[in-house]
Amino acid sequence: MGICTWLVLGGIAGWLASIIKGTNARMGLFANIATGIVGAMIGGWVFSMMGGTGVTGFNLWSLLVATVGSVILITIVQAIRK
Repeated sequence: MGICTWLVLGGIAGWLASIIKGTNARMGLFANIATGIVGAMIGGWVFSMMGGTGVTGFNLWSLLVATVGSVILITIVQAIRK
C-alpha cells in the first residue's frame, strides 16, 4: 500500500474508533490519521497473534483490523490519562 492509501485508511479507521470510544469531539484530522495508522499496526499484530491476517490492502477487512487496533489504542491512552 502506498502512503496515500495508509493516510486514507488510517483516517477512516481513526475516525470510526473515535466515534466508538466517544472521543470524536476532542480528536482532529491529524489525530485520527495517526491513531488509525498506529491502530492498524496494533490490530495487525493482535489479529496475527490470534491466527488471522492483518492489514492486507485497502479493503473492508483491513478497515476492520485498523479500527479494532485503533479502539485498543484509544482505550490504552484513556487508561493512562486517568
